[in-house]
Amino acid sequence: MIVRHFLRWIQTASAGDRADATSALARAYLYSDLSVDDRAAAESAMVTLLDDPSPLVRRALADAFATAEDAPHSVLIGLLQDQPEIAGLVARHSPLLLDAELVDLVGSGEPLVQYAIAQRDDLPAPVCAAIAEVGCLEACLALVALDADIPAFSIDRIVERFGDDGDIREALFAREDLSPGARQALVVKLSSALSAFVTGREWLAADRADRIVREASEKATVVIAAGCGGEGLMPLVRHLRLSGQLTTGLVLRALLSGHVRLFEEALAELSGLGIRRAAGFVHDRRGAGFRALYDKAGLPLSAYPAFRAALDAWHDDGAGTFRGGDAQLRRRMVERVLTAYAPLAPTELDQLLALLRRFAAEAAREEARAFTRDLIAGNDALDDGDVEIPLVAAA
Repeated sequence: MIVRHFLRWIQTASAGDRADATSALARAYLYSDLSVDDRAAAESAMVTLLDDPSPLVRRALADAFATAEDAPHSVLIGLLQDQPEIAGLVARHSPLLLDAELVDLVGSGEPLVQYAIAQRDDLPAPVCAAIAEVGCLEACLALVALDADIPAFSIDRIVERFGDDGDIREALFAREDLSPGARQALVVKLSSALSAFVTGREWLAADRADRIVREASEKATVVIAAGCGGEGLMPLVRHLRLSGQLTTGLVLRALLSGHVRLFEEALAELSGLGIRRAAGFVHDRRGAGFRALYDKAGLPLSAYPAFRAALDAWHDDGAGTFRGGDAQLRRRMVERVLTAYAPLAPTELDQLLALLRRFAAEAAREEARAFTRDLIAGNDALDDGDVEIPLVAAA
């Protein structure tokens, strides 16, 4: 009887009064001791209110039921089909929504609703994957910034879709669970953005900017690889191959940095051999095994003397000491390889020769910076009577 009077009254009441009455009816449904018949009648009335022309009325329903564990599902579904501001309120808070319903909402493509879902606590993996796949930029940013437990493949998808966005990169770089492959992909995205910026300002020619950025990305890749522990290196190397970044320059940089683990993994990935077999060939001092591995990896024949000289230098300088590797080029190794390769270069336009000269300059600068840091810090290992000042090689 009360619900009947209510339905008659709302036909002439103002929007504000209808919204207040709707809120009271919803609270009565949730918290009053209604009979079974009265609850059914109240639910029917609220389903009718989903068609009210005023968003104030429908918003009153959403405010009442968004966080309620006893909300009528029929009303929730109607609210989720309402305008984004109302649907987003329910999508953000309702504990009654199934994972499948959340995935469908994300797939609807409404940015405000996607953003609301991304802010939910403890999002399950399927919903995270849906946001990563089709969610808007704001939803993906909310997802990664709120430290949600996101599957690695979903993070990779966000990098692929929105890695060009600075806010996304910053939020992803701050995550402790970011995989080496995703971190390296973000570095490439950042490098590309910097290249586009400097060429757009006409500070550098496009080809020179691209070369600088590519070599900076390769250096950063070795830094990332040096931080990989356990089995983390193999997925990174596979990502590099699949993305076309496992180049001759990167593989040579890995070896000249003393990062032979990365060098071994790269040759194993390129050749299709297991890592143990590849490592055995790398350490074959007779040379036949390494040459066979090198050829199977498909690296340029012209670059073989440089790799052979680098590997010999690494063995001679104490292979066991530097097996883990780091990010810095080892100056003595680079200079030894440059000395061995320079007479073999067909012309002064040889690209590998030019690359080795840039490596030599880079190694000398890194050594000089390290020397300066130690000198300023008053490193006791530096004896004023026996200090060799490193000279920076010409680029």
